[in-house]
Amino acid sequence: MSFQSPWLLLSLLLLAGAYGVWKLAERRRMRYAVRYSNLDVLASVAQERSRLRVVAPLLFALALALLLASLARPHVERTFLKERATVILVVDTSRSMQAEDVEPTRLAAAQEAIRTFLDSVPDRLNVGLVVFAGEAQVATPPTKDHALVEDAMNEIDGFLIFGGTAIGDALETAVELGKQATDEPLPGEEISDRADLGPTRHFAQAVGCGEESPASILFLSDGAQTRGILQPYEGAALAQEACIPVFTIALGTPEGTIDRGGFGNPFGRDPGAGNDIPVPPDPETLRQIAESTGGEFSEARDAGALERAYSKLSSQLGREPGESEITFLFLALAAALAVVATAFSLLVSPRLP
Repeated sequence: MSFQSPWLLLSLLLLAGAYGVWKLAERRRMRYAVRYSNLDVLASVAQERSRLRVVAPLLFALALALLLASLARPHVERTFLKERATVILVVDTSRSMQAEDVEPTRLAAAQEAIRTFLDSVPDRLNVGLVVFAGEAQVATPPTKDHALVEDAMNEIDGFLIFGGTAIGDALETAVELGKQATDEPLPGEEISDRADLGPTRHFAQAVGCGEESPASILFLSDGAQTRGILQPYEGAALAQEACIPVFTIALGTPEGTIDRGGFGNPFGRDPGAGNDIPVPPDPETLRQIAESTGGEFSEARDAGALERAYSKLSSQLGREPGESEITFLFLALAAALAVVATAFSLLVSPRLP
């Protein structure tokens, strides 16, 4: 906790001074002699009443302390949603996502985890969806209508393309989508106000990224690059130039396999004996993408780990640290304590003026 005007906390010394004056006055009060047949009973009654009568003044003193502290404008650290905050979800829909090493399948586990992600992120967060296999497609452009994105996730089978895994091309599509979403002028903002900043106002130079983009990419894949025009490191370089961090998740286990079926061998691997094609993830490539762009890498070998990865990212993507003033909380608590103190005082010493 911090205070906007910490020097005003010196006003608490007034409260301490008032307490000192009161104690001094108590000592100077006249003492009365009282005759009573049983001094032990009198002492116990007086002690009990003394304890109860001190509760109300303590509550009043605490209320005054909070009021005085509120003058210093207290603040707490918290995270805020960035202006134009946008998350581009990128999901691998290649045939390897039908592997059952992650129950019920890799793709079904990814769909459920993304639904949880959409339910937990702020309503004002723009979310877009890119699906890819041998090529990348925009399933939904960035939107605050998270239900639309969820509907696209539910119908993701319609985007299945069994022609390999194009990681680099998917990154390029996501970066362009992030740029388009975050470089639009705000309502009431004129294009002329932005001309001197160039067409990529929100994207700093690659070295240092002095002004980080409000866009982030959440990239999930379960395999190595097998198709596409751009290599993974080339797609990562585009994200780095745009200062868009890429958070990657490698889904699956090294033992994952799929049935060759009638699709031949689209992965360019020798399946060996039998009909099973090995489809291990490529965590090292995804780790390098995350590290080079300022994101984070996660490895999910089961549905629970995948849920935890998306849950963690839902609490940090699109946000930035800041301070929030909580003066109103101090005032509200002070008022509540004053009311309780008044009620307690009337209960213990119910005297009318």
